Amino acid sequence: MTHELLTTVHVVRHGEVYNPEGVLYGRLPGYHLSDLGREMAEAAADHFMMLAASGERITHLVSSPLERARETAEPTARALGLPVNIDERLIEAANAFEGLSGMTSRIKSPASWPLLYNPFRPSWGEPYAAQAARMARAIDAAREGAERNAGVRAPGTRVAAVVVSHQLPIWVARRSAERRRLWHDPRSRECSLTSVTSFDFRDGALEGVRYDEPNIELTHGAASIPGA
Repeated sequence: MTHELLTTVHVVRHGEVYNPEGVLYGRLPGYHLSDLGREMAEAAADHFMMLAASGERITHLVSSPLERARETAEPTARALGLPVNIDERLIEAANAFEGLSGMTSRIKSPASWPLLYNPFRPSWGEPYAAQAARMARAIDAAREGAERNAGVRAPGTRVAAVVVSHQLPIWVARRSAERRRLWHDPRSRECSLTSVTSFDFRDGALEGVRYDEPNIELTHGAASIPGA
């Protein structure tokens, strides 16, 4: 009998951040979840508890090192009794505008134009290709961690990992997995706060990508500052 390994890596975007000044916080420390963001994180934990109750064996939990991601992971860690592992490869994209606010007006200023000459790379931040490569490695490591922690399993059992990261790296990872071009209009990103982008594997090979918004009722009106 062939024992196929069915594994899913659920990649979650963090919850709403307390950011009253509208700063593009990027990789800056000190940006924590808002009260609504904490509610989103608790709801995300409920979602994964329901998946576990339905038979999915969630055995591994990984987070970006940034506070907002770790705080989003904590309720799921408590609910499932898992430690939160940190993977630096899940961090937000680097961005030359990090720490600034009022981005809509700033990008119209001639002072910013030297950074905006190549939207395909992009010229103002970490290359999309570099983000896709590091995210692919992190997702594959999470898959391996889930399979290792699961040990021996019955044929057809689906094992899973939960990974918490950031909008742009998640979106670029999905586009890369779906073999789409990486450059895009930021307004087209399908990656809302605490959304779940799931990468399904069969015997270690990517089989497909799914997208879900289990907390959609909490995201209406939430503040969301996009990455690079």
